Amino acid sequence: MISSASALPQQQHKPFTRLQSIALVFVCTILGAGAQILMKTGSAQVTHFDVIMILTNPPSLAGYILYGINTLLLMLALRDGELSLLYPVIALTYVWVTMLSVYFFHETMNPWKVAGIAVIMAGVTVLGRAGTK
Repeated sequence: MISSASALPQQQHKPFTRLQSIALVFVCTILGAGAQILMKTGSAQVTHFDVIMILTNPPSLAGYILYGINTLLLMLALRDGELSLLYPVIALTYVWVTMLSVYFFHETMNPWKVAGIAVIMAGVTVLGRAGTK
């Protein structure tokens, strides 16, 4: 005989709320952008391809570690969140990388880059709004 309690579906507890998952993915976009900036900084200091030199270069190593942390946090956020809502937020990494590249590497902005950033932000906004309905 099956008890009625075992026939009921188990309610799964999710550690993160929807808003917390979105916030965590947003933080991951900043961490990912920082990691890429560190890796570029480190690669500029490497004169030739040498795996040991690349792996022991402080900015590169910091970038790899930050990217690893970013990956772990992203897994946590995606586990509990709605993938179709959260994954497009990751595109904000492109926005942060562009802005940080202008600041740290003195890269120039042009109308195409500004338009691209605007399109990414509009897309993330539209998908975020669509996810709330």
